[in-house]
Amino acid sequence: MKKYRVLPGQPYPLGATWDGLGVNFALFSENAHKVELCLFDSQYSSKEACRIEMPEYNDHVWHCYLPEVRPGQVYGYRVYGDYDPATGHRFNPNKILVDPYAKAIVRTVKWDNSLYGYDLGSPDKDLSFSNADNAAFVPLCAVVDDAFTWGDDRAPKTPWHKTIIYEAHVKGLTFKNTQIPDNLRGTYSALATEPAIKYLKDLGVTAIELLPVHHRVDNKFLVEKNLKNYWGYNTLGFFAPDIRFSSSAGPIDHVREFKMMVRSLHAAGIEVILDVVYNHTAEGSELGPTLSFRGIDNCAYYRLMPDSSRYYKDFTGCGNTLNMVHPRVLQLIMDSLRYWITEMHVDGFRFDLASALARELHEVDRLGAFFDIIHQDPVISQVKLIAEPWDLGEGGYQVGNFPILWTEWNGKYRDNLRCFWKSDDGQVNQFASRITGSSDLYEASGRKPHASINFITCHDGFTLQDLVSYNQKHNLINGEDNRDGENHNNSWNCGVEGETSDVQVLALREKQKKNLVASLLLSLGVPMILSGDEICRTQKGNNNAYCQDNELNWHKWDLNEKEKEFLDFIKKLIKIRKKYPVLLRRKFFRDQANKTFEKKDILWLNSQGKEMKKADWLNPKLKTLGAFFNGNSIEEHDEQGYPILSDSLLMLFNAHHENVTFTLPKISTSSKWRLLLSTSTNDIANFDYETKGFVELEGRSLIVFSLKS
Repeated sequence: MKKYRVLPGQPYPLGATWDGLGVNFALFSENAHKVELCLFDSQYSSKEACRIEMPEYNDHVWHCYLPEVRPGQVYGYRVYGDYDPATGHRFNPNKILVDPYAKAIVRTVKWDNSLYGYDLGSPDKDLSFSNADNAAFVPLCAVVDDAFTWGDDRAPKTPWHKTIIYEAHVKGLTFKNTQIPDNLRGTYSALATEPAIKYLKDLGVTAIELLPVHHRVDNKFLVEKNLKNYWGYNTLGFFAPDIRFSSSAGPIDHVREFKMMVRSLHAAGIEVILDVVYNHTAEGSELGPTLSFRGIDNCAYYRLMPDSSRYYKDFTGCGNTLNMVHPRVLQLIMDSLRYWITEMHVDGFRFDLASALARELHEVDRLGAFFDIIHQDPVISQVKLIAEPWDLGEGGYQVGNFPILWTEWNGKYRDNLRCFWKSDDGQVNQFASRITGSSDLYEASGRKPHASINFITCHDGFTLQDLVSYNQKHNLINGEDNRDGENHNNSWNCGVEGETSDVQVLALREKQKKNLVASLLLSLGVPMILSGDEICRTQKGNNNAYCQDNELNWHKWDLNEKEKEFLDFIKKLIKIRKKYPVLLRRKFFRDQANKTFEKKDILWLNSQGKEMKKADWLNPKLKTLGAFFNGNSIEEHDEQGYPILSDSLLMLFNAHHENVTFTLPKISTSSKWRLLLSTSTNDIANFDYETKGFVELEGRSLIVFSLKS
């Protein structure tokens, strides 16, 4: 084996750090007896070219410095210690392990029995010990050079109240776009091309939220079914961009390629938000493989059952939960977040199953260490922070309970908007709260309307097209006998009176899509659009397409007339949202008591054009509502301190199947209502309504007027 000059090095920073002269290697392991650094000739090597025993151990960190090593060097670790699953220790030096701080992972896993720390054929299962060497099959790490010419790259820093999020998958959005060169489609470079950026700009979104791009593992059970972990919620490396989205052949080129993508999107004014999965890892339960954390220090990295350390606490449904109580695990996550901000220039994060991160012991702790540390961090606290405010554990549903600085995927918004437009009883009260920023959820904690990330659909569940088209899930191709994914009974066609033809049903579906997306883009809060919803993308009823790397998930680009029409409808809605500041309020509507009609922030109207009374709100059969957003009462100022002015808007919602004659309210003697948008017709005539006039509000429809003085 090749010989290297080995110097003591430093215990910080963790990971492999190139300083221009050599590389410092540092690995945390509190309970290991010995650590070997293993160097490989290339990412294709089946065995290491050199093993170096780490000579120094300080603060539970094993470290050394190699002056002869350069960026591109491929490496892994072998960690020695007790193998005693009953006490939580699972050290096995026969296994090459991925550095938790690796900034590049240069090959994907090749499933083999040697990847497991125990003998798969043993009746004792994980209590047995595997002597098989995994070097030919495990992912490997590489040293990177962080230097990159960012030029005048600047974060767009779009204010929250002006943000429109587009949730997308790197490959799914670009793979079928024939305007992008073949060799780039489906990669980071594809998102940096002019066709991809032009599409996002023309649509009008301000931020792209990427499904996980941390290096992940395709689960063995999926590979055996010829499927993939397409969404990517199975992280192995929290610092390494997924090499499968690289257009380059070099072992570490994908790191530079990711930076180029961010730089190009920033130049177009588009923010980059990453969906991150810090709640669990790809190693799964006690029966999972030993790829990294488990073999480095199982007791430190994972939440173990207090009565039996052989088993894991699982608040995620993925077999394990990261141990946020341990300071080194907290450090790992904080260091990862800071790395993606400072070195990769991303603009924010959406935290998958964020409630799991807040669990100090068992219950979700709203003021847990994780939130305390982020709140005081001068780097992380300045970017966009989005929580998926639930996990699978007891008490894990925490919508509305995250602290200041945090926004949340508002699951209650999604559920209520769907129920309202399905014409379920008793939804009007909730609907009114949701479209005005959900003050009942966020105001008491000192947060603003932007704390609510509003959405109708996301990657997890039906697409918008499927939501209005299927009453049950159709997930058989996932290979789990249709047991996976949430059970839904949408009944979107129910409530239509009398005989309905196929043409009528199709028309109703189109109108319901427009109702849902119009409500979304006209609500206070931050709207999020699922990639492909704007062009009627279907997954053919699959509401859990996480493993489908095929046409079900890929964005289509050859649009028919119906799809082009819906795309234009959404573009028009986004333009309306941006044009009228009354839709971008940074504060909740105030108490309306004792104010004159003209001075109220908002007026809730019944179909007679009168202000809603208590009896109206208590009527469970009420399915028609008017909302007047008063542009004259914003009383807010822009970033330069100038008063914000806005026309007023009147929105009329009719979730009932029957038409309703709606009396337009009389606001002033000289004002007229100008029709901006209707979900019941594409032909918006350029004419005005008298303020004391009437409008026929079609069943299952929405109309928007501006007040023309």
